[in-house]
Amino acid sequence: MLNPMIRTGIVLFALCVFAACKPWRSFDEETHPPPPDYSQTDAWACLPTKHNASDTVPPNSGEMDMQSTAQVDVFYIYPTLDFSGANWNADIHNKKLNKLIERTAIRVQAGAFNGSCKVYAPRYRQGTLASFYDKTGTGSGSKALELAYQDIRAAFQYYIKNYNKGRPFIIAGHSQGTLMAYKLLQEFVDTTSLRKRLVAAYLIGYHIQKDYFKNLKPCDSATQTGGYITWNTVKMGGENSSLGKFFAGVCINPLTWKPDTGFVDSRYDIGSVNYSFKKIEPQELGTAIRGGVLTVSAPVNKGYKTFRTGYHIYDYNFFYMNIRKNVQLRVEAYLKTH
Repeated sequence: MLNPMIRTGIVLFALCVFAACKPWRSFDEETHPPPPDYSQTDAWACLPTKHNASDTVPPNSGEMDMQSTAQVDVFYIYPTLDFSGANWNADIHNKKLNKLIERTAIRVQAGAFNGSCKVYAPRYRQGTLASFYDKTGTGSGSKALELAYQDIRAAFQYYIKNYNKGRPFIIAGHSQGTLMAYKLLQEFVDTTSLRKRLVAAYLIGYHIQKDYFKNLKPCDSATQTGGYITWNTVKMGGENSSLGKFFAGVCINPLTWKPDTGFVDSRYDIGSVNYSFKKIEPQELGTAIRGGVLTVSAPVNKGYKTFRTGYHIYDYNFFYMNIRKNVQLRVEAYLKTH
């Protein structure tokens, strides 16, 4: 029998690769799930007052969930995890989908912030995988992603008004979640007074270009605040592939937190974590920025599977401990100067 980590990785890739079916109806013809009511706790995957998967850390890691005393929030947005092809947008009350979101994205990605931040993560009517591959000519994919953003927009406004209470915050996402985070930053932070409260934005797993913001800039050190950090992971040599070119953009190396292009040895990788979430695995891989993407050497653990040249689903996993420690550094730097 396959161990849980390999099985989860294979399932995620299989779902991503082979879910080619599209909804039968166009977006305009489809009946959409009702919008979330963010005044209700079940509209949130994560709240500091609600036990959830983001409260966990890998066993025997020495890490702790510090949300009860954290002085900073993180508003986290999970990636595309509805690969069914049945509809253009997911229903936030889909129990099977919510379990998948919690077991993967919430535990591994949102949980990486729990050492320094109170974690807020809204459920939203994410655009299903079909939204990104829509060739129907109806604009259904774009409309589905816009519907998803309207949920995230409403959730962020509710968070700022009812939960934030003037505290500094981080915005983080992955893949579709980063697309949503980028739009949030552009609308609510980049040119507003909220920018003063932004510790940093972790815009991981989506191509971000230098001209996307008027004021927000890429961070070029481990302690810089008020900017953003972004990367997309492919195996070394994959920067010239179609996947590498698709993801190319601004890139910060999470082993140095700089945009430098030199090879960084695996000794700077202080801990990866796979989807079984059973242990921290240090020194898994080395990295180098090439062609606007983060190229990585072959992981020591053979359970990390690649699709073509991409390691997209491991953008957080590979750098779990580096992210935890970096969030701590940026939070400390922000609090010291503010």
